[in-house]
Amino acid sequence: MKNEDRWKQRFANFEKAYGHFKDALTKDTENDILLRAGLIQTFEFTFELAWKTMKDKLEFKGIEAKLPRDVIKEAFQADYITNAVVWTEALDKRNEMSHMYDEQLTKKTEKLIRVSYAPILEELYVYLKKSL
Repeated sequence: MKNEDRWKQRFANFEKAYGHFKDALTKDTENDILLRAGLIQTFEFTFELAWKTMKDKLEFKGIEAKLPRDVIKEAFQADYITNAVVWTEALDKRNEMSHMYDEQLTKKTEKLIRVSYAPILEELYVYLKKSL
């Protein structure tokens, strides 16, 4: 598969996941622990597809980056994203999420997802959609 086809196929998967994520954001996750868990899980796989889509698009442009932090750095330098700091924070938080068992931590994470991480995913989605 050519690099262009690869990033576009990955984008199609990201777009589907992003749609589910946007739907999860409309739910009352604050008052329902199962919906909150669903939002967090949806964020995790949407974030995973986001950085992998950036990686594939960078490779299409001839830029090699293997690890998520390197992809974020290169995507920032290539103007795919505008806030590498929040992306890196989201990466760190995503790595912690699978070890969250405390309800207060999940509530804090839910708020971070809504306030800080949803906007960066939306920004990337809009950018990539225009790049097609």
